[in-house]
Amino acid sequence: MNDAYKDLVVARYYVEHKSVEKAAEEICDEESVGTWTDLRTTEGKPHVAKLRAEVLDTKVFSEKDGYQTGEVLIGFKIETFDLEAGITSILSMLAGNLFGLGALRNIRWLDVEFPRVIAETYPGPKFGIEGVRKIIGTDKGEFPNRPHIGTIVKPKMGLTAQEWADVAYEAAIGGVDFIKDDENLSNQSFCRLEDRVVKVLEKLDQVKEETGRTVLHAVNVTAKHDVMWKRIETALDNGAKCLMIDVILTGFQELAQMAEDPAVNVPIHVHRTMHAAFTRNPLHGISMLPVAKIVRMSGGDQLHIGSFGQGKMDTDRELELQIKDSLTQPMYEFKTTFPVASGGLHPGKIPNLVKYGGNNIIIQAGGGIHGHPDGTRKGATAMRQALDATLKDISLEEYAKEHEELAKALEKWGI
Repeated sequence: MNDAYKDLVVARYYVEHKSVEKAAEEICDEESVGTWTDLRTTEGKPHVAKLRAEVLDTKVFSEKDGYQTGEVLIGFKIETFDLEAGITSILSMLAGNLFGLGALRNIRWLDVEFPRVIAETYPGPKFGIEGVRKIIGTDKGEFPNRPHIGTIVKPKMGLTAQEWADVAYEAAIGGVDFIKDDENLSNQSFCRLEDRVVKVLEKLDQVKEETGRTVLHAVNVTAKHDVMWKRIETALDNGAKCLMIDVILTGFQELAQMAEDPAVNVPIHVHRTMHAAFTRNPLHGISMLPVAKIVRMSGGDQLHIGSFGQGKMDTDRELELQIKDSLTQPMYEFKTTFPVASGGLHPGKIPNLVKYGGNNIIIQAGGGIHGHPDGTRKGATAMRQALDATLKDISLEEYAKEHEELAKALEKWGI
């Protein structure tokens, strides 16, 4: 962080306004001590005025139809944040009413930098990439610190707990490192959370006995506050080794509370379901970049970030590379967060996923494993074969000549 801004929370916004400079001033007013008109009784009080947000920089990109487009850099004084309130205070300040300001045709929160005095009030990941690797054992082996292969059991809903566990076993024995609940699966009557945790752990213990490999299952505990904490307790009491939270639905503060709780001594997998409601429009809303930074500060050990242009979801490769860096590069004393690529992936996409994501990436395939012509086990094996080929710098076509599982996957989905 720029030392000149060490006493500020610095936020960057894209704006469309008749004047970019005026837009910056309006954001400062609306999000700190000002309002839309003069305040005769309180205007000019020095102890109030010193708390006003300040314009640090403005850039004009273009002008058309009476509107300028550009970026503004705004500094928010540390004193204006209620640190005891946590993320709620940060979001109310940096992402409050500004999105509704009528004079702004569009505004998008692009990035944020937090000073140490604020960042250190958050727990950060308990395990991070290194800790998760040690649990699974990928800190060593033939390809130490390689990418992880994960799966989402499909269909995402409808299977009984035993059926779900049976599918998890097939994926694990086939070679995945990580298995997660989908965002919709929680504690429905057809697949109760406690039954699912117990039955899956039994199957994963069996995999450990048969192969020596450790495979994690992230159980979705997302719910309203009191119910969620009961589910966390239930999952942990029954031996859960990883928890999953839909952070946009529950709130960042719930994640921070999980990470701070000494009883939650397992990695936390963070799903971002519903994020695209405000991140997808490139001109308005909130970029995934500040969300990722807040998730890391709040204690997420793993976070979905996109698929570098390889999957079924809307994607912005350049932005996703920035997000990956924000999770894996130094940020004060915080541990790193494992980036997760997911959504429409299959073995033929692995070379590019590794090319862009590097080794510190979890590659998750749902349909791309369970939809394999020979079933889940072979689908998981095909994913591992594709990863092995990539790490050995062998083309998938060449490797498939002697690996039937990969050959059938490529025949179905291509490269």
